[in-house]
Amino acid sequence: MSVPALVAGVDSSTQSTKVELRRADSGQLVGFGSAPHTAVHPPVAEQDPSLWLAALQTALAQALAQAQTRTLDAGHKVEIQAISIAGQQHGLVCLDAQAQVIRPAKLWCDTTSAADADWLIEQLPGGAAAFAQACGSVPVAAFTIAKLSWLHRSEPESWKRLRTVLLPHDWLNFVLTGNTVTDRGDASGTGYWSPITDEYCWDLLQIVDAHTDWRHMLPRVLGPLEPAGEWQGALVAPGTGDNMAAALGIGLSASEVAISLGTSGTVFAVSEHPCSDETGAVAGFADATGKYLPLVCTLNATKVTDTLSRLCGLDLAELDAAALASPAGAGGLTLLPYLDGERTPNRPTASGQIKGLRTDTTVSQLARAGFEGVICGLLDGLDELSKHADTSGRVFLVGGGAHSAAYRQILADLTGREIITSDLDEAVATGACLQAAATLLGRDIEQLRGEWSVGSRHVTAPIPAATRQSDEIRSRYQDLRDS
Repeated sequence: MSVPALVAGVDSSTQSTKVELRRADSGQLVGFGSAPHTAVHPPVAEQDPSLWLAALQTALAQALAQAQTRTLDAGHKVEIQAISIAGQQHGLVCLDAQAQVIRPAKLWCDTTSAADADWLIEQLPGGAAAFAQACGSVPVAAFTIAKLSWLHRSEPESWKRLRTVLLPHDWLNFVLTGNTVTDRGDASGTGYWSPITDEYCWDLLQIVDAHTDWRHMLPRVLGPLEPAGEWQGALVAPGTGDNMAAALGIGLSASEVAISLGTSGTVFAVSEHPCSDETGAVAGFADATGKYLPLVCTLNATKVTDTLSRLCGLDLAELDAAALASPAGAGGLTLLPYLDGERTPNRPTASGQIKGLRTDTTVSQLARAGFEGVICGLLDGLDELSKHADTSGRVFLVGGGAHSAAYRQILADLTGREIITSDLDEAVATGACLQAAATLLGRDIEQLRGEWSVGSRHVTAPIPAATRQSDEIRSRYQDLRDS
């Protein structure tokens, strides 16, 4: 009996590592595993990278054990032929001359570098517009370049030891292969690599420190489907950032929009052309295929409804039901969901606000206001994205929040558009599997995705009566945001 080629797709996120094992030819899921990371609480958000590796080993072992029992007889040992790692974007992993980690990794959601982002913009002649023109994005606290500036300013001893700068997915690839490489998708979130020119922006790094030999510190940027190396006989694909992998997983095409609801939220679209937004609202990222992925990120998404669940003493299913039990508009209650500061708009020290609270306010109205607040923030992002990319196509909802009936319905109601969700449990891991398979087989990644029979699609239609209130709901939200 021939053994089918298996590939592993890794989603190394802020909260956990998840691993899918799939057949390279058909995309059939044969194994899954997961392991948690240490919790972080902005403004300081740091993790020891060694814990990512331990979580990867645990999750991969679970997936392999599951695959062993599901797919093969006892005479065949399950082995993977290729692996791809999709990681949380923007983070900073610092290595010394012996390639050892100097300090805990700064994560994207760490906002202690907010002042550094502002300082960097001030130092560049032309300011925000010049930054956007140079690298496609205006730096905020999340970007790696701001975290480098923070390290230079705050930890001079660590800075003296610094020899290699990596992103989270780069570091995991380095541990597996011994090679310091990255991909264009993840590199485009650093604030010092340009999707417009496909090159590092050495002049921007010189602002951080003009005396550092940056050309020997940064990983080589791989092309789409260019192998990163080998690990235990398996090919290691280039990997990418988590949003880029999610776009692969759901098969996002030009003009289609993806809204991802996790702890944070993102709105992104595949584009044939690079973009640069001098307002900083839209990040001009690259995707993992050679195209572009303009993206808007909000810091607060399902963490908001998780918090309401705790405060109201309801589990998430009960909170969902409570929100749907309230009519659209939540009885005039409006929630601004900036619980841990916000990235878009750039308000790193902000906090949440509630307006319209009355003695007769119900738990259902509070729940509804929470879901509506999160969606309104993301729709502000969609408005900005639409200025730089075609967003007229289908709208996909992905991430953990896509399992929520309240999020699905309220998004449909406030946009007046059908919302497509997939029964894919892990779009990021699935996208990583797809990249691993395409790299292994030497196949066009979009064509291969079309051949994989993965992810049935479900449609949530807007309720006309609720859609008629969308302008009023969004107007109240914007008034509170701008007050």
